[in-house]
Amino acid sequence: MRLATLESVTVTFFLAAPTGPATFHAQALATSYRAAGNHTADVGGTAFTQTSQSWYYLSGVDVIGIASRNGVVAFGDSLTDGATSSTDANNRYPDELAERLAAAGRPRAVLNQGIAGNRVTVDSAGFGDKATSRFRRDVLGQPGVRTVIILEGINDLGISELAAAPPAPIFAPYPDVSAKKIISGHRELIRLAHTHGLRVIGATLPPIKGSAYYTAHSETKREALNAWIRASGEYDAVIDLDRVMASPSDSDRLNPRYDSGDHLHPNDAGYRAMAYVVNLADLG
Repeated sequence: MRLATLESVTVTFFLAAPTGPATFHAQALATSYRAAGNHTADVGGTAFTQTSQSWYYLSGVDVIGIASRNGVVAFGDSLTDGATSSTDANNRYPDELAERLAAAGRPRAVLNQGIAGNRVTVDSAGFGDKATSRFRRDVLGQPGVRTVIILEGINDLGISELAAAPPAPIFAPYPDVSAKKIISGHRELIRLAHTHGLRVIGATLPPIKGSAYYTAHSETKREALNAWIRASGEYDAVIDLDRVMASPSDSDRLNPRYDSGDHLHPNDAGYRAMAYVVNLADLG
């Protein structure tokens, strides 16, 4: 299929028999439509009367060939997945980055490999394999990749703060993960990327003051991780989201202009700001 830059594609499939539990991307922030019976040949959408905000079964669509090795993988958690951005608007930061590249006359594939709740160091039944395990599949296993942007660690340092009053079993387990261990995980991701010839960019963690994740303990870890990302020189380049997203009056808190209201996730303007702080030259 010949597709224009940023063109949307709808994929319709038919399940001939009951499947049991489905694999799915929970917070797709895009509407899926369901219908009873086989409607794969339908031109219109009249039969599709059921809707969901998740994606089922389909995990990706290849849109570039192996020879075009300039893809960018945005790898991370809900801040990459786009949590709290507007549904059906494609305002996640990887979407905004793809639009920015196209507008600059430098269109490139941008793969969103964010999983809400994902952690660098901890496997979770609800939030997926830890980053150091899934990196091989979600980054190294993807065709045409040149560069990966890593924005991970906020859940490693924040979920443990929920242990006293857990919101739901899905958040378990709740280990207190040290900044040193998170940094060790980042180093493993950098090593894997470099071993496979990829350029790897690290993003600092935005402020979280006022959120359920924020305590003096978690803030100390966030600052330690961010200081290492900035100063270690181990990443090929750094995107300093912490400083760009911070409130002018309180550097530990999200700028109200960018805050979705939970003091952890950005709104649409915040995700756009994240995409626009990326130095396009750093993408390689």
